[in-house]
Amino acid sequence: MKLFKRFKSTGTGQPEALNPDDNQSLIDVRDRHFLPTALLYHQQPLQLTRAEGVYVWDQQGNRYLDCIGGIICISAGHNHPRVKQQLIGMLENNEIQHTSTLYLNRHPVELAEKLVAEAPEGLDRVSFTNSGSEANELAFMTARQATGETIIVNLRHAYHGGTAGTLAQCGHHTWRFRSQPVASTTSALEPYCYRCPFNQKPESCDLECASNVETTIQTTTHGKIAGMIVEPVMGVGGFISPPREYFERVTRIVHEHGGKYISDEVQTGAGRCGHEFLLTKELGIDADMITMAKGFGNGAAIGAVLMKSEDALALKGKMYFNTFAADPMQTAQARVTLEVIKEEKLSENALAMGARIMDGLRQLMKRHELIGDVRGRGLLLGMELVKDRKTKEHAVAETARLMDLCKDRGVLLGKGGLFGNVLRIGPPLTINAEQVDFLLEAIDQSLTEISGAAQG
Repeated sequence: MKLFKRFKSTGTGQPEALNPDDNQSLIDVRDRHFLPTALLYHQQPLQLTRAEGVYVWDQQGNRYLDCIGGIICISAGHNHPRVKQQLIGMLENNEIQHTSTLYLNRHPVELAEKLVAEAPEGLDRVSFTNSGSEANELAFMTARQATGETIIVNLRHAYHGGTAGTLAQCGHHTWRFRSQPVASTTSALEPYCYRCPFNQKPESCDLECASNVETTIQTTTHGKIAGMIVEPVMGVGGFISPPREYFERVTRIVHEHGGKYISDEVQTGAGRCGHEFLLTKELGIDADMITMAKGFGNGAAIGAVLMKSEDALALKGKMYFNTFAADPMQTAQARVTLEVIKEEKLSENALAMGARIMDGLRQLMKRHELIGDVRGRGLLLGMELVKDRKTKEHAVAETARLMDLCKDRGVLLGKGGLFGNVLRIGPPLTINAEQVDFLLEAIDQSLTEISGAAQG
């Protein structure tokens, strides 16, 4: 399936003028000027123009239930009234939009205080970035500076960002480039219970995946590491959710080998997966650093790294600067988002609605053979589609078809996994029971249509 069409010539050697109301016109310009990596969801791509709460609208006025939340970026809901009020007020008062950290401003300081209050004990330093990629880059640099070592351990199927250093830690061939530097990195086996690399079942599992971290260090390094980076739920990998016990064993192994444990909460944070604002705190993970972005700013371009003072002080005497990090409007939006999540008890709602979705998906699993596994935490849920439950052959085309059919029924979903056969569900934390039931009905009807087409 082609995602792009070439532009039409006007006969003068110049392309036709952009028509913003015509999707094909937008696609043509993207095709000419964007990188060829700029893909689009859906066979007939959508142009989204408006949003409110859990809904988005296309340019024709069609409404969709947004169950991917801007790729897990929308936590408090699209255009939350308090977020809008904050930004409008700052603009009307002519507040400065850009300062850099070379000047004082109250907004990043207020956000830092609130964020540290939500952090696990001991993580009392914070640095803001523009993205999760930059946050993870800073965490790598800090771990290497603090330990004097260079090797970072990652997991197969992991994803930590789109910069050179983070892609070097990526466990997906589809994201890696020939020029990707892979020195000073090593990969441990993934804690993927549905496709256990050790062929274990829940009743026979002895956390071999956790023990493999030590084996990896013993056999692919000189015995000491700078750190290890792990997502509490592996996002791009298809919302792979390791058992809670995994983290206790892995953090102990990392620390025994002199490393810093980096918990990548770019997708799992902002109250999406537990009672706490950060899943690391909820699960009691003994992390030295926590990185975040996406839902942290409710769509704003902001990330952050939380770390211990002892690690932060290792950077003393060096220069680290980020031009746009800690700008007033982004930090103000993130602060208000944090307040909304706490005051409106959105984490509690995420757990309740996540449980409702999970129960519904498990019921659908009884009727639809395409569903091989459902998993996740809170409102970060994955449904893996397979052609055969015994062989677990990846149902790639069926997943893309399911997304299109759900879109036609007014529901937007994402996908992930190494082969793109995992449906990803990550709506704003404000979703309610009626909307959850609408989502489940759309998935049910779409799966029924796919099964009927296959039988026909």
